[in-house]
Amino acid sequence: MSVLTPFATTARGPGRTGSLPWLIVLGIVLAALNLRTAVTSVGPVLDQVSRSLGMSGVVTGLLTSLPVLCFAVFGVVTPALARRAGEHRLLLVSLVALGTGLVVRVAVDSSWVFLAASVLALSGGAVGNVLIPTLVKRHFPGRAGAMMTVYTTALAVGTMLAAAATIPIERAAGGDWHVALGVWAALAAVAAVPWLALLRREPARDPGRRDAGPRALVRSRLAWAVAGYFGTQSLLAYVMFGWLAQMLQDRGLSSGEAGTCLAVFSALGIPVALAVPAVAARLGNQRPMIAGFAVLYVLGFAGLLAGPSALLWPSVVLIGVGMGSFPFALTLLTLRTRTADATAALSAFGQSVGYLISGAGPIVVGVLYSATGGWTLPFVLLFAVVAAQVLTGWYAAGNRMLEDEAR
Repeated sequence: MSVLTPFATTARGPGRTGSLPWLIVLGIVLAALNLRTAVTSVGPVLDQVSRSLGMSGVVTGLLTSLPVLCFAVFGVVTPALARRAGEHRLLLVSLVALGTGLVVRVAVDSSWVFLAASVLALSGGAVGNVLIPTLVKRHFPGRAGAMMTVYTTALAVGTMLAAAATIPIERAAGGDWHVALGVWAALAAVAAVPWLALLRREPARDPGRRDAGPRALVRSRLAWAVAGYFGTQSLLAYVMFGWLAQMLQDRGLSSGEAGTCLAVFSALGIPVALAVPAVAARLGNQRPMIAGFAVLYVLGFAGLLAGPSALLWPSVVLIGVGMGSFPFALTLLTLRTRTADATAALSAFGQSVGYLISGAGPIVVGVLYSATGGWTLPFVLLFAVVAAQVLTGWYAAGNRMLEDEAR
């Protein structure tokens, strides 16, 4: 008996692109550009925001933890919301919520309103995280690999753009962080336009059909393997973005050199996102990619921990390429499912559980670093996470489908 008996096993006609595939592609690209702006735009001006709003250390820590919490909580309910509202309508609502939250949080002088508005903005990003792989599978069932390349590349570009452009925007605005953060709401407004046009093109659904949600995957080994892989790669990513600059400075680099390394590390996400989904889609068995990413991580971490100074830059590059495990994890959501409804459930389950796993990573690394005054124990933890990534990824990357998995 199948774990997901409510799911159909073939793509349905209403899910095809119809006469406006270009508009759907444009909508996916613009939406993807927005999914991380609420997250990566805050970091560069966090000190200014916390001082201006009088945030305590606890409130500031809560603010930095909100993305993981929101991605987990709102992601898991997305399939149910999509069944009630429709996928196109829900994505439009998520973009409106994202833009509204970005505007509200820069229009107030209260730290708690800022937090609440951030939750609203992040909820929009969380819903989009789950919905877009579903829309790719529904509208482009035969070209999921190519469309996931488009999606993950746009996601990487948006992530880097918000991180890199926020400070220049702040300086151009005379040091006003309100403008630097609020300007990203305009991008969300632009992204909503294609989905307004697509409201009447909502994919038709069988009224007598009952789709399983993320809860149906609790007993699925494949779903847990995907969630474990997503969680371990996200944990490594959050640790690197949060602590890489400190690691490099402790190895003797100046703050400017460390910042340049971090910028290069972030920029590598774009070419990697262009290559990884297409390669993964061509392989029936993606296990060689699992091993390849693990080798890159191990070599890069070893270079950062104990390699000579000359290997610091190459080590950062190796880890940056290893971060291709993120677009790979997103691509797995479409490769391990046959239907858009199964993709929706796996996307919600895998990302929600995965983000809960990853959230503790930067905190634990910080505790270990503070307690020991060095990086040996934090890197022991990172090597252990890589081992867990291989174990979960090895099962998730096998040539199997979620709908076929027996109880």
